[in-house]
Amino acid sequence: MRSRCLCQICTCGRHHCPHGTTRIYENSGHSCPTTEYLEKYPTYGNVLPPQSLKPKQEFRACRGKMEGITTFKSDYRPYEIVKQPRPVPEEYKPKQGAIDLGTTYKRDFNSYKVQPVAIVRPLERKQVKRGKVDTVPTYKDDYRAWDIQKIDLYKPEQTYHPPTVKFGNSTTFQDDYVPQEIKPRQNFKPSPVAKCSTVPFNGDTSHRLDYVPHQLEFKFARPKEVYKPTSQPFEDLTTHRYDFQGLVGETAKICRPPYTRVTQNAHFEGSTEFRESFQPWEIPPPEVKKLQEYVPPTGTMQLNSTSHLDYVPYQIKRVVPIRPVSQKRINNFPFQGKSTTKEDFPAWECCRQGLIKQQQQIPNPSGKFDGWSTFRSHYVPHELVPTESCKPAHALSKSSAPFDDTTMYSIEYTPKKQEICPASYPSPPGYIFENTNSRGHKFFRKIMPTVEAF
Repeated sequence: MRSRCLCQICTCGRHHCPHGTTRIYENSGHSCPTTEYLEKYPTYGNVLPPQSLKPKQEFRACRGKMEGITTFKSDYRPYEIVKQPRPVPEEYKPKQGAIDLGTTYKRDFNSYKVQPVAIVRPLERKQVKRGKVDTVPTYKDDYRAWDIQKIDLYKPEQTYHPPTVKFGNSTTFQDDYVPQEIKPRQNFKPSPVAKCSTVPFNGDTSHRLDYVPHQLEFKFARPKEVYKPTSQPFEDLTTHRYDFQGLVGETAKICRPPYTRVTQNAHFEGSTEFRESFQPWEIPPPEVKKLQEYVPPTGTMQLNSTSHLDYVPYQIKRVVPIRPVSQKRINNFPFQGKSTTKEDFPAWECCRQGLIKQQQQIPNPSGKFDGWSTFRSHYVPHELVPTESCKPAHALSKSSAPFDDTTMYSIEYTPKKQEICPASYPSPPGYIFENTNSRGHKFFRKIMPTVEAF
């Protein structure tokens, strides 16, 4: 009997052998659809591609009854769950005896007496002088006022004499300006008079002329279907509830050791290492040095400075300024405020121009208002002609023959039984594992049924 590969045994097309590296120099005599040449070398245009060994997706009619087994149900196999052993923690046992609170610092540190550091900075000395201060400054003592005489003016005195003759020169504006008469502009605004038409108003529109009214047909009303609840109970089982089976197990134990409070009967000492090593000491008050009593010197104080002794005064003339001294002119005659502009441009007597009003062409109404508008007076009512509808008539075609509900799917469909792929098992049923070649293909040999002799 010829051996068959796992790829050939598979009927669903989803199981393949674990292909390894291809060996091109080995001739094992078995055909393999996947080779190194097909994987690494591309196809050319003149060469036809190899035929696929995949079965065609054709409709296979199966007259058997369809089973509700899914691929997950057929391939799934529950495994036995083995609980992993957990290490048992050791029981805590407190040590007997007192705790040694000694530290390396206590053992190696040798305490010694410490004295306060002496202050090196000298004390501040305040010198208080008692005596009267001379407030005469050096500038006041050295500065002397000079006697300067006033210099007489050499400029001759000029008196102003106003002209007796009138100024007769005319300006350029007076020569070129010619007064002109002001004329009102012509009004181009259109007249607001309404122009009444003598033709009667025509209120016909294209919609009124073309509209044809049609009688509405009776609308077909479909009777409402009455809800009929099913007599079968509702199946609320899901795939998870159907397939999942809860495993009964023991509750997990806490691995944390029991809490045992360690108590001591000894009294707690509030002393610390800092309190034991650093004891307070008394600091003497600072020494205050007594100042000597001030004794004023005898005799008078010499107020002569170096500048006062070495300064020699010189007699220097004052520099005469070059700029002439400004003098104010004092005139006793009255100011004449006449100018050329005031004489040539006297004030004119002008009046404001009145508004230009047009004469009213439409006389005001004298009688009582009737309340009729222009639309009401000119409107002529017309008879409404409805537009004819071009919509086809809604006629229902009723047939006396019964409704044929047979379809092509209901005629040609035949349920088929879902077969389990033999390659999904670790060892396909009806086959015995033979060997595995260098390409990774697993070959199985079919078991022939034994025939008993009569």
